[in-house]
Formats: sequence, C-alpha cells, structure tokens
Amino acid sequence: MNSSRYSFPAVLLHWLMAGLVLYMLWLGVSMVDLPKGPERTAAYGLHKSFGLLLLGLFFVRFGWRIRHTPPALSGRGWERKVAHGTHHALYLFLLLTPLAGYLASSFSTYPLKFFGLAVLKAGWPDESIQEIFKRIHVLSAWAGMLLVGLHIAGALKNLLRRDGSMQRMLPACGVQKMNTCSDAEQ
Repeated sequence: MNSSRYSFPAVLLHWLMAGLVLYMLWLGVSMVDLPKGPERTAAYGLHKSFGLLLLGLFFVRFGWRIRHTPPALSGRGWERKVAHGTHHALYLFLLLTPLAGYLASSFSTYPLKFFGLAVLKAGWPDESIQEIFKRIHVLSAWAGMLLVGLHIAGALKNLLRRDGSMQRMLPACGVQKMNTCSDAEQ
C-alpha cells in the first residue's frame, strides 16, 4: 500500500460507520412518527444500540486516526480547507450525536440496553436534563445530515473530476479500472 491511500483499518472503519450513520439517520427520522407500541419500542431500542456501537467505533476510529497520519488532502487550497473543516466537523458529529443520545437516555425513565444487555446510565431520571441532551442530539443529527451531504457532494465532485482522490478511501482492488492495486495486493 502506498502512502497516498488510507490504511485498510481506516477504510474499513470509514465504510462501516458510513453505513451505520446513514441507517441511523433514516431510523432516527422515521421512528419518531411511529405510534406508541412494540414497533416504536423496538425501533428506539435498535437506535440506542446502534448509537452506542457508533460511539464505541468513534473512539476506535479516532484512536486509529491519532496514531496513523492520513494521506494529504488533494485539491486546490480552498478545497483542501473546506475538506479539512468538513472532516473535523464530521468527527465532532460522530462524537456529539451518540454521546448526547446516550446522555439523554441516561436521564430518562426508560431502560438503556445494548442489543438486550443492560447499560450503566450516567444519570438519573430528570426530564429537564434529558430534554437538554435530547435537543443537542437532534440538532447534531440534523447538522450531521448536512455534513454528510457535503461530504458526499465533495466525493462525487472528486469522482467526476477523476483526480484519484476517491481511490484513497475505496477498498484496494475493489473497483475495476481504478488501477490502485499492485500484484502483491491482489
């Protein structure tokens, strides 16, 4: 692998978290309209479980990022600045949204479970504190949707420009005609 590509663990974490984030954004928007009952309870339970998983994955990804320098950003000066700022904002979104969700759940009367296993809460039942963290969670999620859209737009722009920057985050040998793999990587 050359230094212009992200490492395999970074690529794996990126795509795993990207899929989970897109699913969580969809689930978060759609579950609030469900009528109270078992379907809504299951949706909220799933949302909380995947949120806790994303929070854990964030710390793994952030730890990896600190210890492994990513390749330099491509593009013109202003494009690099926008990409750099967007990446930092995405990391903030990936931390703040599930953390605020966890804290909102910690101050609710409902149990907090990770795929059926009880999770220690950081608080006690308090509706006013729960509401603060719930608002932060929702606002952060909506801001995250905008950031994800901006990130995808930038990726598509780079793909259409064919500058090779998309190859850096794609799995090696994963896409035909991108010629990013040596014989040793295949």
